[in-house]
Amino acid sequence: MSKQFRHKTVLLDEAIECLVQTPDGHYIDGTFGRGGHSRLILSQLDENGLLTGIDKDPVAIGFGEALMEEDKRFRICHGSFAEIKTFANGEKLDGILLDLGVSSPQLDDAARGFSFLRDGPLDMRMNTSKGMSAAQWLAVADEDEITDVIKRFGEEKFGRRMAKAIIEARQNAPIETTARLAKIIANANPVWPKKIHPATKAFQGIRIFINSELDDLERLLEDSLELLKPGGRLVIISFHSLEDRIVKRFIRRHEKGDDVPSWVPLTDEQLNRKLKSVGKARKPGPEEVDGNPRARSAVMRVAERLA
Repeated sequence: MSKQFRHKTVLLDEAIECLVQTPDGHYIDGTFGRGGHSRLILSQLDENGLLTGIDKDPVAIGFGEALMEEDKRFRICHGSFAEIKTFANGEKLDGILLDLGVSSPQLDDAARGFSFLRDGPLDMRMNTSKGMSAAQWLAVADEDEITDVIKRFGEEKFGRRMAKAIIEARQNAPIETTARLAKIIANANPVWPKKIHPATKAFQGIRIFINSELDDLERLLEDSLELLKPGGRLVIISFHSLEDRIVKRFIRRHEKGDDVPSWVPLTDEQLNRKLKSVGKARKPGPEEVDGNPRARSAVMRVAERLA
């Protein structure tokens, strides 16, 4: 891999230490990327262990196929981790790992259209073989839909102003590059925040929508309850508040168990608790953040499936 598009795996040792509890188990790395987590998982498995990698990105699949040639305990699947039930082939799992969000190689490659810092085609799809690109969606979406996406997924309070600016701009010419979209959004932002580009949140919102990132996460979480063996671990690394909030609430809900009045005399078993947290939420240390500034917003949560 060229240095230009090299990926630094965040919370690598911490994630695998929490994930792998059974050396001969079956694990899924739902966000294979460039294989940083997968390679360390394989190093912790014995000859009977099995690891399945999943990724939407066709480029990542190429790296996964190379690893599959090296290690027969590994297989790669092209698709979303939301399809985990299909990729698990009916088997129960000892652990599921997700490293959410966009990867460094995707951000750094201008041709992928994720970054407003590098001009390129306005694509933003993690799986470039299916679905609408960001340019195609912005060409047909109405003002209300664009506003909702930017506000809800980007948490951008000036979403309405930005949506109006996009609608006006596309009447003159299609919005087909990241630089043009970034300029339109930045000019529509009346308050430029310190330290971040004024288009940051809007780009995040559009990317999350285009890739159905939060819907996929919610589907994976629900399916994990069925797929994990008792004692199996769910390890999820999030990079912004929307993802982390979904994960935190999911774990908390299934730690609590069924929602019944406090006066009803039930035992712990009758409450149908399905998960327990493993430690507190963890973040990268100062040394890791210094070496990889993109790690600064990472949060890792771990839960274990109860019997």
